[in-house]
Amino acid sequence: MADEYAIDSHKLQYHPERTSRWLQGRHDWATAKTIYPVYMELSPMGACNHRCVFCSVDYIGYQNRSLDADKLKERLTEMGALGVRSIMFAGEGEPSLWKPLPEILDHCTSCGIDTSMTTNMVPFTRRNIEAFVRNCSWIKTSVNAGSPETYAAIHRTKAADFERVMDNFAEAVRLRNANRHRCTIGGQILLLPENAHEVYDLGVRLKAIGVDYLVVKPYTQSLYGISHTYENLRYEKFGELDARLSSLNDANFHVIYRKHTMHKLNEEKRLYDKCYATPFFWAYIMADGSVYGCSAYLGNQKFRYGNIHEQGFRDIWEGELRRQSFEFIRKDLDISQCRVNCRMDEVNRYLWRLDHPEPHDNFI
Repeated sequence: MADEYAIDSHKLQYHPERTSRWLQGRHDWATAKTIYPVYMELSPMGACNHRCVFCSVDYIGYQNRSLDADKLKERLTEMGALGVRSIMFAGEGEPSLWKPLPEILDHCTSCGIDTSMTTNMVPFTRRNIEAFVRNCSWIKTSVNAGSPETYAAIHRTKAADFERVMDNFAEAVRLRNANRHRCTIGGQILLLPENAHEVYDLGVRLKAIGVDYLVVKPYTQSLYGISHTYENLRYEKFGELDARLSSLNDANFHVIYRKHTMHKLNEEKRLYDKCYATPFFWAYIMADGSVYGCSAYLGNQKFRYGNIHEQGFRDIWEGELRRQSFEFIRKDLDISQCRVNCRMDEVNRYLWRLDHPEPHDNFI
């Protein structure tokens, strides 16, 4: 199936200057400290309107806290100047609950930072949706069922939210098309035994609305997650679903069935021996302002570099806490204990290959 957005892969190869600097300075802090992330994830709001049965950040507790908008604007201006190229608004809560988000997206655009959202889309309104679609490169909505009843059970919310999401999809597509915005609008379903029989129906519904794609992804257990219901879930038994879903593909709609990621769940060990992506190419800002080098280790102080409410981003990124984390990851981190199929897994495979050239590589 077509995956033109490389959702089941990575895009670091399109940033050769940043990768070249990493190759030159990955073992030297004096150089490494000035290698800024290409991509960041940002959680503006800790609260969430759903309690999904698979939530990977349930251990954080859905705290009703949020970023200071004015301070964030200052940091975003600085981050754009330092080389941050994109930010995904998502996080331990639902980002669209945060009232200042539309103006923050406008500010990111003015700073040259590409933006996106991962959302459940329920809090979308006529007042905020236009700014979301106008600014974001893409909006991906987590919709984990094809019927109101199953949706309510998995998202642990009221069944009426399902049709509200479908209506918001339709409005987002309408606004995008009417105004010729560049926003790609997609859905995402986490494939579970409870919803597997509804994935095709969801694809049919989204295609009819005019959505661009549906991602079908596997579950992976978070390191600190409270729920372990799906910890040992494997995907061989869902193999026929891939072929059925491919029948929905055409020039305007694609189902991205993450077969590669599902297959990696069966690997006995990782193909790389260290995390090469952290603390270089990405970062995460929590709703309390804390900056982390890896979203799988939120709350672990070895991956915390500072707080944007207290320091400038340059001071955080080039500071002592990140230096300590840099040394820890190089020398002591046991990646066998990391989350399987973490967000930087494909990036790590790519960087490992660059760091371990093979005999015929010079025969280009």
